[in-house]
Amino acid sequence: MPESKDMDTMEAEETRVVLPGGAGLVGQNLVVRLKARGYRHITVLDKHEANLASLAALHPDVFVEHVDLSQPGSWQQHIRDADVLIMLQAQIGGLNPEDFENNNVSATRLILDAIDRERPPYLVHISSSVVESVADDFYSRSKRDQEKLVLASGLDCPVLRPTLMFGWFDRKHFGWLSRFMKRVPVFPIPGRGNYRRQPLYVGDFCDIILSCVKNRRAAGLYNISGQEHFDYVEMIREIRKVTGAHSMILHIPYPLFHVLLRVWGWFDRDPPFTTQQLEALVADDEFEVIDWPNIFGVRSTPFREAIDETFNNPSYSQVVLEF
Repeated sequence: MPESKDMDTMEAEETRVVLPGGAGLVGQNLVVRLKARGYRHITVLDKHEANLASLAALHPDVFVEHVDLSQPGSWQQHIRDADVLIMLQAQIGGLNPEDFENNNVSATRLILDAIDRERPPYLVHISSSVVESVADDFYSRSKRDQEKLVLASGLDCPVLRPTLMFGWFDRKHFGWLSRFMKRVPVFPIPGRGNYRRQPLYVGDFCDIILSCVKNRRAAGLYNISGQEHFDYVEMIREIRKVTGAHSMILHIPYPLFHVLLRVWGWFDRDPPFTTQQLEALVADDEFEVIDWPNIFGVRSTPFREAIDETFNNPSYSQVVLEF
């Protein structure tokens, strides 16, 4: 006799989930967890062709479409048909201010315009802790504008503001740092490296999103910070230990580090680390730590356990996305 399905499983199987910007770090991890929870109708819309292809290769049962969300098109029909809409699209790095405006602001406006207000989907908006940062750069300004659009839309949705994330499929941040560390004998650190960080494991963040979806959490602003604090140099040492890298850590005066990044930017139109990101790294930010494990019913994975899972998981730790 076939095993009977519970109501949650049956509901998940019928739910149409749409992920704008779903080929990035959060989206790739979220698809894995959505499928594990029984979701079968998943649509990913993204402009990054190579990373979309990687997702399709890993998950041939997921519908993917290569689209520029900053331009109106037939893709908007997916938004109108969605039961659950998780807005992930974001320009995080780069040197061109238009990219941030297009991907963080214009795309959000078009997505919101496409929503059927007579039958709106359950919406979760992924904002960022930078909206409350002292940093003032292309990314932080565009994310503030993006969040304002969502809040002004009148849609009843939770807004999640994660801090710096890491985990499987991390093509920038810790992922790039770990690969760079393995290739070079000397790993440079700006200044003393004692910049306080609150890293957030993307697996935990995806579980928070899934908790919102399952429980249909109502509107609210949630600062989702890592529960542990570390100096930047401490995190680098832990990554080196877990990955088995042998590069020597070299502290470089901040002004020289800034100049070197600027020179790098002359030769690389999409560098993995920019002067603006360096300035954000050393900004004196301290983000609110709320009790999200109890609010959302999600376990907070200890940092060292999460780092080990990030770099040593047999299924996903070797999958590398493009910039």
